[in-house]
Amino acid sequence: RQSTVFTKKNETMPLTPLVYWAQRHEDIYLRVELTDAQNIDVNVNDNVLQFKAQGHGAKGQNEYEFSLEFLLPVKSEVSHKSTQRQVNITVQKEQRGWWKRLTLQERKPVFLAPDFDRWLDESDAEMEIREKEEKRNMLKASRHKEEGFVSLKTGFLFVYNLVQFLGFSWIFVNMTVRLFIFGQDSLYDTFHTISDVMFFCQILAAVEVLNAAFGVVQTGVIPTFIQVVGRNFILFIIFGSLGEMHNQPVVFFVFYLWSTIEIFRYPFYMLGCLNTEWKTLTWLRYTIWIPLYPLGVIAEAVAVIQSIPIFDETKLFSIPLPKAVGTSISFSYVLHIYLVLMFLGLFINFRHLYKQRKRRFCTKRKAN
Repeated sequence: RQSTVFTKKNETMPLTPLVYWAQRHEDIYLRVELTDAQNIDVNVNDNVLQFKAQGHGAKGQNEYEFSLEFLLPVKSEVSHKSTQRQVNITVQKEQRGWWKRLTLQERKPVFLAPDFDRWLDESDAEMEIREKEEKRNMLKASRHKEEGFVSLKTGFLFVYNLVQFLGFSWIFVNMTVRLFIFGQDSLYDTFHTISDVMFFCQILAAVEVLNAAFGVVQTGVIPTFIQVVGRNFILFIIFGSLGEMHNQPVVFFVFYLWSTIEIFRYPFYMLGCLNTEWKTLTWLRYTIWIPLYPLGVIAEAVAVIQSIPIFDETKLFSIPLPKAVGTSISFSYVLHIYLVLMFLGLFINFRHLYKQRKRRFCTKRKAN
């Protein structure tokens, strides 16, 4: 008979899991040793935390529950997270402070023990707060620095693209107006009227190679280098060093094709600095180069071919050989090699620009 009474009493008594606790100035942490916990019910009412769940605990696979009446007021909101091995519960204190014990009753419940993995003394907890605050301040400072760098980079790129846009716009408008006013005669004095601004813009374009090399902008270094060096070779070596080339109509076509491409490219980059897009401009930036870029290379090739006899005659930039040989290598040989490299560069840049265009518009179609 006594055995039957004991069994019934044991059946009615709820099973309690092992619970470990730790605190900080603002939070209470509870770790409930319950494996594969399910149907978890955790709430705080009238400063009492009630827990109930099914899982594998000290008494095997069963339903476990417990309640804790806290020493001081806590907030009713409670958060918990279940892992395969345990249930972690976080309760916020109503007022920031350090408690001398967890429960209102002085005698600690038998299932409750300190969580030494998270246990800190009050002074250690204060130090932890200070360390967190220092890390937070350092993170804020690094973010401010990063934001400052980004804003500085954006400002620099915007100003650079604006200056280039104004320069090439002046070239394009000036050449267009002169063509309407003077007609065919304007083809022969293009270099004298336009070259100063073109020299400025093309010298400044060397910044684009540096931007690509140092990662200021995300673009290929080699295509940028080919375009900038190729243009400057035509401008400074073919046009700038030969007075006989100054009055050639090919100068007009080279300058006009260059400026036509750039008056769409640079404002596109300007709007990009402001996180803004004008769809018509985007389409022009990624499309207009298709006819104009090959035409520009053809015009540059014509200029090189026209300059070859002049270099042969003037011996300018010729490479002297020893007196025993008694002659020199004309710079025109270099130009013949350059013509081959020019069309190789056309292929490399054309493929690069086509990939950019395909990536831009294919990405937009997928997004839509």
